[in-house]
Amino acid sequence: MRRIIASTYTTLDGYIDNPHEWSLRYNDEGAQKQALGLTLGADTLLLGRATYEGMAQAWPNMGGNPYADHVNSIAKYVVASKPVDIAAWGPATVVSGGELIETVGRLKQQDGADILIWGNGRLTDDLAAAGLLDEYCIWVYPVIKGAGEPLFRPESTVAVELTGTVTFDSGVVLLTYRPAVA
Repeated sequence: MRRIIASTYTTLDGYIDNPHEWSLRYNDEGAQKQALGLTLGADTLLLGRATYEGMAQAWPNMGGNPYADHVNSIAKYVVASKPVDIAAWGPATVVSGGELIETVGRLKQQDGADILIWGNGRLTDDLAAAGLLDEYCIWVYPVIKGAGEPLFRPESTVAVELTGTVTFDSGVVLLTYRPAVA
């Protein structure tokens, strides 16, 4: 069975929006190697509509390195309740919100590598509540932002178990958790 892994960058005070504004200067060689390994271990991206649309503006223009080339080539599933233009960054398939659990349940049962989620929102909340999310990779950056979109919401309630910690030279700490078995 494939694993579903949510990988999210957060500030020390727990905000996740606009990581391109505060994370890049901390991406040292160790963190880049870890992120590459995580990404190369996946053959599918599962994204919410807003995350997909933001990424689709940048990623098709990136390439020429193993990370970007892999990300651009793998299957993308976009969970959306509103129309989304998937022509910009494929291969991509739209999944309606009402079909999320059934579709992801089928994907998880198929042969293949890990399924990677970038970001942490209603998508990860719904998958965790349905018992489909296997792992949270939370990259904590040494930045205090003061405000923004929080890492978790009231709907995010789930018990977790710490399974790993990696500290990088830049001060970034990768915390890995799995939802706790009740």
